[in-house]
Amino acid sequence: MARPVHTPDPALRRQVEAMAGYGIPELGIAKVIGIDPKTLRKHYRSELDLGHVKANSAVAQSLFKKATGDGPQSVTAAIFWAKTRMGWKETIVNEHGGVENNPVRISVVRRIIVSPPDRPAPRTIPHLAVEPE
Repeated sequence: MARPVHTPDPALRRQVEAMAGYGIPELGIAKVIGIDPKTLRKHYRSELDLGHVKANSAVAQSLFKKATGDGPQSVTAAIFWAKTRMGWKETIVNEHGGVENNPVRISVVRRIIVSPPDRPAPRTIPHLAVEPE
């Protein structure tokens, strides 16, 4: 006896896209929907391909708003953005002072943030770009 034909509907498409965005493996999504993974890929290819892109875009938009806004989270978000998107990094510098044959017993530890040299902007895909509000 053949299996019944699967017919996607808008609600199932949204559910598959959301689960793909959350990082659920295809096998898990197929089990929740009640279909074979091959059938899932056949009927929901676009949702599987774009789910994570749309989720990442929503998170990036939220982070951008926090990083460019005011409030207690703005500094943390801006530092995170600078490190991950701009290539900045924090480094610890240990300095030992004194003159030859008479070292100073105190060492100084400084924490500095280093900006990378200029580099080209990351490539964007125009139809997937999200503009800040």
